Amino acid sequence: MKRSFLEKFFPASRTATIKKEICGIRQHTGETLHEYWERFNKLCATCPYHQISEQLLIQYFYKGLSMMDRSMIDATSGGALMDKTPPAARHLISNMASNTQQFRIRGPNQSRTVNEISVASNQRLENQLTELTSLVTQLAFSQHQPTMAAKLCGICTFVEHSTDMCPTLQEIESDQPENVGAIAITAESAYSRQLSIFRRLDEATCNEQPGVPT
Repeated sequence: MKRSFLEKFFPASRTATIKKEICGIRQHTGETLHEYWERFNKLCATCPYHQISEQLLIQYFYKGLSMMDRSMIDATSGGALMDKTPPAARHLISNMASNTQQFRIRGPNQSRTVNEISVASNQRLENQLTELTSLVTQLAFSQHQPTMAAKLCGICTFVEHSTDMCPTLQEIESDQPENVGAIAITAESAYSRQLSIFRRLDEATCNEQPGVPT
C-alpha cells in the first residue's frame, strides 16, 4: 500500500526532477538568507522521499549561497560551515536566517551594483571633462588679455592705471600749485631768451652780407 501511494503521488519522474532542483539550488539576486532557507526547506518538503542525506542537503544549500552570505556564515561558524556536523550546521543557518528576517538584510543586487558603478564612473568622467574645458577656456581668454606688466604703475605698483595716471602723482601736483606756476614762468622766460638770441644772430648775418645797406 505504501508503494502504491508513492507511485501515485511521487512518481519516479517527479522525484528525479525535485532531486535535481535540490542539487542545483541557488540563492536569487536580492534574496535574503531567510527567504533562500525557506525556499530550500519547502523544496525538500515537496519530496520527503528524495533519499538525500542531511550532509549533502547542507552542502547543496551552502554551494548555492551568494558570496556575501557564504562568507558571513563561515565567519559566524568560526571557520567553514562544512566542518560542523549536519545538525549543528542546520541550527546555525536557521538562527542566521531568523536574524536576516528580523533586520531585513538582503543579498547584494549584482546588476544594480554594476549599474551604480557605471553611473558613478560616467559622472566622474563628465566632471573631469567639464573641468578640463573650463581650464582650456581660461587659458585661451588669458592669451587675448594685455599683460599685467604693461599696466603696472611704477609708483604704487597697482595694475589699474599707468604711471602717468597715478593718483599719487596727481595729488603731489595739486598740493604744490606755486611750484607748478614757477615751473611754467621759468619755461616761458627761457623760451623768450632763446627767441631774442635768434633774432640778434639773424640781424648780424644780414649786416655782414655785401651790397646790403646798413
